[in-house]
Amino acid sequence: MDVQAWTLTIVVSTFLLYIGIAVWSRAGSTKEFYVAGGGVHPLANGLATAADWMSAASFLGMAGLISVNGYDGSVYLMGWTGGYVLLALLLAPYLRKFGKFTVPDFIGDRYYSNIARTVAVFCALLVSFTYVAGQMRGVGLVFSRFLEVPINTGVVIGMVIVLFYAVLGGMKGITYTQVAQYCVLIFAFMVPAIFISIQMTGNPIPQLGMGSMVLGEEISLLDKLDGLSRDLGFHVYTEGSKPMIDVFFITAALMVGTAGLPHVIVRFFTVPKVRDARKSAGYALLFIAILYTTAPAVAVFARTNLIETVSNQPYEDMPDWFSKWETTGLIRFEDKNKDGRLQYVADPEINELTVDPDITVLANPEIANLPNWVVALVAAGGLAAALSTAAGLLLVISTSISHDLIKKQFRPNISDKGELIVARLSAVVAVCIAGYFGINPPDFVAATVALAFGLAAASFFPAIILGIFYKKMNREGAIAGMLVGIVIMSFYMLKFKFDLFGGGSQEDWWFGISPEGFGTVAMLLNFAVSIVVSRFTPDPPLSVQDIVDHIRIPSDAGDAQKH
Repeated sequence: MDVQAWTLTIVVSTFLLYIGIAVWSRAGSTKEFYVAGGGVHPLANGLATAADWMSAASFLGMAGLISVNGYDGSVYLMGWTGGYVLLALLLAPYLRKFGKFTVPDFIGDRYYSNIARTVAVFCALLVSFTYVAGQMRGVGLVFSRFLEVPINTGVVIGMVIVLFYAVLGGMKGITYTQVAQYCVLIFAFMVPAIFISIQMTGNPIPQLGMGSMVLGEEISLLDKLDGLSRDLGFHVYTEGSKPMIDVFFITAALMVGTAGLPHVIVRFFTVPKVRDARKSAGYALLFIAILYTTAPAVAVFARTNLIETVSNQPYEDMPDWFSKWETTGLIRFEDKNKDGRLQYVADPEINELTVDPDITVLANPEIANLPNWVVALVAAGGLAAALSTAAGLLLVISTSISHDLIKKQFRPNISDKGELIVARLSAVVAVCIAGYFGINPPDFVAATVALAFGLAAASFFPAIILGIFYKKMNREGAIAGMLVGIVIMSFYMLKFKFDLFGGGSQEDWWFGISPEGFGTVAMLLNFAVSIVVSRFTPDPPLSVQDIVDHIRIPSDAGDAQKH
């Protein structure tokens, strides 16, 4: 069978599996819709958390950015890995012990204020919509190439699929769907990586293969890639070119932004006990590490294969994969010197080839001439990664509206059935908005997602940390801090990513910090404003301070009582 036939077979099979699971585990109550009834096994929750965490940004975007940027792209690897450790060790158990469905619910109750809750809902929606834009773009990319439809059509197809199982199943359906999606995506990521590692170095372990000697040559693969990059005028692959301050701030923003991501935090409410939250965090870290330690190797394989395949080669001799990716617009050739050969160099005046980083993982098996079923498997894995995270994000959006706005503020007497209807309607609207952002994304998949991490760092992280570890933190400080953080981050992002407010070039970045790293600055401002304001305003009620003391005490760690 050809690639398209294999793709249709594998993708349709996996989609039927996801939909079947959603129907089998459909939610019948708000507790099942929001937190899967609170009865998920830690191992299953670890698998689901890993799938939720490893979005299109991890599966498609991260290896692509590392491939294009080399050492500079490693900030995404360090930030996202370190961020999950921070979340699992520092926040998850305490939030689980507090016992609330959502981050806005925690903030609203901890800071005894509906204003704080509303600000948190706004921040959750902003973070989630920015994040989901990257996922929907990833879905569009996969469908565009392998079903040979326009990217916009691919986004619409993805919207319909994710809407079905997210709206029907809620968190219960999403959880068990994500278990299946993790198995699909990790198999799809590892199989081609192992194939190519053997093909290029003879080593079946990709993590070791990228540093091994190239078969038939007296040079290591990394040294070879450094030489190829240098010859074409690109910066040396294993050396950084970003200012160290920007590397530090991007890594920090990704780490603390992780700890404020509402769709990941809510996963720790789906297990029966606090100790189960700790166990599922450990399982998830193990499952995440499999992909994250392999991504740099995939990036090296892909970059080396791409350069050797296209650089200074006649255009008429390009293989089939090249022309098929050309039809998507994600690879573009412009014959500037009219010699019929591809000049792929760093100098923009001479360079004739434009390659979108997001196709790195998807195109890699084709460039390496792997079997068609492997190429199709990667397509299914990319869809699993994008759709699993998109579903989790859409659930955050719908619960923020139905639970934190409608139930907690406007209609406290709404019935369980009525709240479930509002949640599902909210998910429908959210899917439509997410689809729009998927069709009109602000940047590449991983870069778009990085902005969501910056927004989460700027808004949620200080409020959550101070809410857990500083019992004198009050509502005035939390509200002021969140508003300052989200406003300054949004302004910086709109100015330097969307060219609003007069726009600005890289030379105009404040302190030399990119929009992806500015979330760290906004977070520090949030901390400062929160603490200063809280010092000059009344202490929180003693009942709230008692709650803070309770959630930090490890005794009773086995029960799941709500306070």
